[in-house]
Amino acid sequence: MSENLFSWPKQAAFGRVLPKTKIYEHVKPTQAVKELFVRQVEQIVWQYKLAPETIHLSATKSVPEIQVFSIKQKTDTLSNEVLRCIDQAVQFPIIFELKYEDKISMKACYKRPNEADRNKWVRSEYFSSDWLNTDSDRVPLPMSLDLGSLYGHLLEALIPVDARQGESLSTFTARIERMHAKQREMDKLAGRLANEKQFNRKVEINAQLRGLRSELEELKAHEA
Repeated sequence: MSENLFSWPKQAAFGRVLPKTKIYEHVKPTQAVKELFVRQVEQIVWQYKLAPETIHLSATKSVPEIQVFSIKQKTDTLSNEVLRCIDQAVQFPIIFELKYEDKISMKACYKRPNEADRNKWVRSEYFSSDWLNTDSDRVPLPMSLDLGSLYGHLLEALIPVDARQGESLSTFTARIERMHAKQREMDKLAGRLANEKQFNRKVEINAQLRGLRSELEELKAHEA
């Protein structure tokens, strides 16, 4: 995982405030999600547009452009439901820069066209960087052959595990999602173990935990 923010190219600056109502025109959020926008979001800015005409990298079928959105938060947390709503409204991959007080964090999901319906998009869970000071140094964008490889590098910078040799972005992100699912299972079992009084059940739960821990280590391994 990168501990740096990226220096977005000046020629890609877009800098348009995006009203929440514009998002609502393209998505029909529930009242609960609208309330999250009101409580948690102060302002959304469509900050940069990384496209062939702005950064001179060719488009790919799955990544015609990459958008960079800046979100100023009212609170120290921002629900992923808010980000999902924006991702659903904008038909391009998005990198979010979340800002709260003097801190900033990058966040994004792996977003790709649905093979069965190219007008729809498939989205992974969200990956994020640590919170950094807003005045932290920024690094140049990774060297990339096209927008597809640039998108892969940007996402990999948010994931604290290295991709395996020859591993595709979709396989890599799916592996990370399985790791997170295993960790959630382990956390749930650990909670059950702490409350369990029967010795035999403790033995069973410990065995399950060892199995899950082994599976998690296999998923984390740099080689399959």
